[in-house]
Amino acid sequence: MTSRSRAVARHIHVWLGLSIGLLFVLLGLTGSALVFYQEIDAALHPQIAVETTGTAPGWSSPLWDRALTTVRHRWPDDAGQWRFEAKDDPGPIAARYYPSGPPTGHMAKRMMVWLSPDGMRVLRHDGWGDYAMSWIYELHMDLLSDEVGHKVVGWSALVILLLLGTGLAAWWPRGRWRKALAFKPGASPIRRLHDIHKLTGLWSLILLILFAATGFMLALPRESNWVLERTIAPVDSAPAPVSSARGGTPISIATALANGHHAMPDARLAWIEMPGSGSGVIRLRVQVPGDPSRRFPHSYIHIDPYSGAVIGMVDARRATASTMINNWLHPLHDASVGGLATRILAFLVGLVPAALFITGLLRWRERRVHRARAAQNHKPQGVYP
Repeated sequence: MTSRSRAVARHIHVWLGLSIGLLFVLLGLTGSALVFYQEIDAALHPQIAVETTGTAPGWSSPLWDRALTTVRHRWPDDAGQWRFEAKDDPGPIAARYYPSGPPTGHMAKRMMVWLSPDGMRVLRHDGWGDYAMSWIYELHMDLLSDEVGHKVVGWSALVILLLLGTGLAAWWPRGRWRKALAFKPGASPIRRLHDIHKLTGLWSLILLILFAATGFMLALPRESNWVLERTIAPVDSAPAPVSSARGGTPISIATALANGHHAMPDARLAWIEMPGSGSGVIRLRVQVPGDPSRRFPHSYIHIDPYSGAVIGMVDARRATASTMINNWLHPLHDASVGGLATRILAFLVGLVPAALFITGLLRWRERRVHRARAAQNHKPQGVYP
């Protein structure tokens, strides 16, 4: 890289940092908080901290029908859709209610409900966005601005990638790697700021690029899929089967689970989605071996709510290469793919943009002051009679 191109990269890096740096900081800090979203939320709401023994409800548990009876008795409107989360550990049963039926996007209105482990009592209920962690989630995802904010976050991720790329280009050594990677504690303040900024960015660069790239793809799936389909493979379309029956007695959740488990016996149950009135179907969201996402896996079993017949399945193991890439986005972005160690690392990396912004801003101000003093010292002195 020539000196001129390095100077251009440095100039772009500085002004991108000054212009989009605060947004980068905001996304990093909120992202760090969301790494431990469930744990922080549980700590803030002790009413759902209940002790229980035994195992968490799974494929053969009768608790799901009891929980559905409880919430439908509390909220008798049958037009919406109820979803129950099947967790690995025993505790409160988490549910979601979508009053307008199946959601069409992340911004769909919903109510969050927590039931006692026996499914008979409502411990807590909150509208999405009305409590702290969901507010932080919305701030991170769309800047509290719905679809417009969602797009701003998505396109900003590309600008952040450019910011990171120009920073790497401006730093790239001309041969003396040891010097380029060194920290000089006895140097001048402006030099120490440079070293802190440089080394902080370098050790976290790969993960920052990963989070920015996956953030872009999650926020702008249409644009991301357009690129994937033209470079790798088609993206699988999501099936939307409907029930052929228009009436009758709905089957129980227990029956739906038994039929679904028989259809995909090696799958782990993650979510149970019960339709409201109309032609909706029961959908079981499950994790099959090889799916990286434990909480939000990508395989589905569709069951007719009246006959109990399995009328459709999506197996993540049969997805195209592009769809498999999409399936990895969420667990990579929230660092859930590697357990506690990767979550802690992701939490720390989320703090890095703040460190980079502060050190970069201080260094920029120091350089301006230094240049102003140098210009003053070289200013021609006036001649007086």
